[in-house]
Amino acid sequence: MKQPIVIIGIGEIGSVFARGFLRSGHVVYPITRAMDMAVEAENIPDPEVVLVAVGEAALPEMLAAIPQQWRSKVALIQNELLPTDWQQHGYTEPTVISVWFEKKKGQDVKVVVPSPIFGPKAQLLADALNALEIPNEVLETEEQLLLELVRKNYYILTTNIAGLKTGGSVSELWGKHEDFARSVTADIYKLQTYLAEKPLDHEQLIDAMVVAFEGDPNHQCMGRSAPARLARALDIAKQAEIEVPILQAIQDSISG
Repeated sequence: MKQPIVIIGIGEIGSVFARGFLRSGHVVYPITRAMDMAVEAENIPDPEVVLVAVGEAALPEMLAAIPQQWRSKVALIQNELLPTDWQQHGYTEPTVISVWFEKKKGQDVKVVVPSPIFGPKAQLLADALNALEIPNEVLETEEQLLLELVRKNYYILTTNIAGLKTGGSVSELWGKHEDFARSVTADIYKLQTYLAEKPLDHEQLIDAMVVAFEGDPNHQCMGRSAPARLARALDIAKQAEIEVPILQAIQDSISG
């Protein structure tokens, strides 16, 4: 019998993985806010993987709270994720997937591009997605993972923050407002290199972002979390003493 899977947070994306793991022959144990993780870890001391499927805002608190016996099995799926986010909590080799599919209530999964996965349990996550015919790619190196995580950050931050001014779809953003979008990515690049603690290839990341635009050209730029993403980016810039004039101008225009 296969080892069980623990999923912390059973929202739309967590539920997709739960279905994939079940189809792969695993027993799945969901962990909700009402449950005591320490007690559950005693009952399930050796799961195959512990998929952390909470939102990015809840991730720091969750990483700090995960019981010790589960920590070597953690897999992360959050947006706005970089290695420093897990390293500061003592995690050295989590499995990480950059999720490039959407799942909204009452709708089927919509794939943008294949979802890249890296880490000790990468194939396990790939098998679960394969069971649902969701495209994915197992990466070979940490450098590839970093590029993919930053690519997703470029996509999310550029579309959300630029969308506060332009609205519309990602194809409209790039087709009608490319110069403005590029000016937003210039500020995002500064923040991402600071957070990644190493230089990055800006043009390569833009090209990779545009591939994702082409994967779902009608995707709307401005999600509900766009103002919070802009505020978070400005907070990081302030703490790091980084000038982000375009992001600040967008903030000033929507608040004034």
